[in-house]
Amino acid sequence: MEALNPFSFFQIHSQEFFEKAALAVFRFQYDHNPVYQEYCQCLGVEKDSAHKLENIPFLPISFFKTHEVKTTLFTPSLIFRSSGTTGMQTSRHLIKDSALYRQSLVQCFQHFYGKPSDYTFLALLPNYLEQKQSSLIYMMETLMQESGSPQNGYYLYNHEDLYNTLMELRGQQRKTILWGVTFALLDFAEKYRIDFPQLIVFETGGMKGRRKEMVKEELYDILRKAFGVPDIHSEYGMCELLSQAYSRGGNLFTTPPWMQICLRSEKDPLDGSDTVSTGVINIIDLANIYSCSFIATDDLGRRHPQGIEILGRLDHAQIRGCNLLVV
Repeated sequence: MEALNPFSFFQIHSQEFFEKAALAVFRFQYDHNPVYQEYCQCLGVEKDSAHKLENIPFLPISFFKTHEVKTTLFTPSLIFRSSGTTGMQTSRHLIKDSALYRQSLVQCFQHFYGKPSDYTFLALLPNYLEQKQSSLIYMMETLMQESGSPQNGYYLYNHEDLYNTLMELRGQQRKTILWGVTFALLDFAEKYRIDFPQLIVFETGGMKGRRKEMVKEELYDILRKAFGVPDIHSEYGMCELLSQAYSRGGNLFTTPPWMQICLRSEKDPLDGSDTVSTGVINIIDLANIYSCSFIATDDLGRRHPQGIEILGRLDHAQIRGCNLLVV
């Protein structure tokens, strides 16, 4: 395999290059991932029959709950688990090379926001901090390390400390990102107001049964007013992926060059033509070379010229602990 250098995917600069790399990864994973190979064969897809992206099968994301989805034999350097309520079966993503994940998340962030060293990162993620093997916490720790700001920090329920830190950073005119789980951001917004237009607020999703569900626009309106910001940002990622899509406002997500979001028909889950304007989300993440790069999620999306709008979950899908808000 060693002819395939996964770090070269981060240099992708064109759709032609992306498609060529994706087909090479498909053939590699077909040969070296027994779970994916068996799934493809059940669909009647052989390695040499895929000549374009729409020929590639997408593995249902639920396989990460029931199987070891591994390409090549290895002992994991990291294991990420999805969040979930007590008794819920959760996903496991076995990571062969932690450097690959670090490269993906840092370069992805830089693609959208510039160098992490330019920012201070604050994380209001109580449920993720309480959970072991969270990919989001690993991501936060990596970005904080890259930042090097002495004011980086995690917050559980100490909202007054968070408020004081935000006021201090506002006074210093320091570029700041607050990453927060939805219910915790709403809890903070009920107690505090801060006019910090330069602040970037990331809403990660997730009510966890803590609050009633609400539409995105209602949520974002509350948060914009509480923090005095023009837009609410978001990150679309999951433990089964090594890359993230970002929204810089309006719940419209775009991807880095080595990742693509496709839409499939809810009525025909094997339709890979990507011609639907509203459908279920398939993801190609080339950084997932040692697990599976072709993932069929249970999330709904709508295509816009500016990006993909995330609509929520399929009705029949089991709700994740970090479930998206309904729209």
